Amino acid sequence: MSISGAHVVLYSTDAEADRKFFRNVLRFDHVDAGDGWLIFALPPSEVAVHPAKSAQEGSHSLFLMCDDLDATMNLLRRKKVKCKVVAEERWGKVAMITLPSGIDLGLYEPRHPIAHKSHT
Repeated sequence: MSISGAHVVLYSTDAEADRKFFRNVLRFDHVDAGDGWLIFALPPSEVAVHPAKSAQEGSHSLFLMCDDLDATMNLLRRKKVKCKVVAEERWGKVAMITLPSGIDLGLYEPRHPIAHKSHT
């Protein structure tokens, strides 16, 4: 099959501020697609399909993964990023970080097998 990657789109009311966050705070590698329109490289990724009762109920979510949630949140807080722990689940510890536009982005420390690490 010729699928070579995935492209995630975040819709933001302040795209420029959120792009600066990905570039300057998270320090993700990026390319300029023209006129300052930055596209960021993501860390190795995986996709999970969760059940929904109907197509209308379904949605998409982006969660960044980390090996140590507490340490990552401490580092982000030192960079003035708002972080809040949401839940301790059997499958992982989940938090939310707030982007400059006010969008909450999931961050979690998984306790389940990691798909992308099994292919290294």
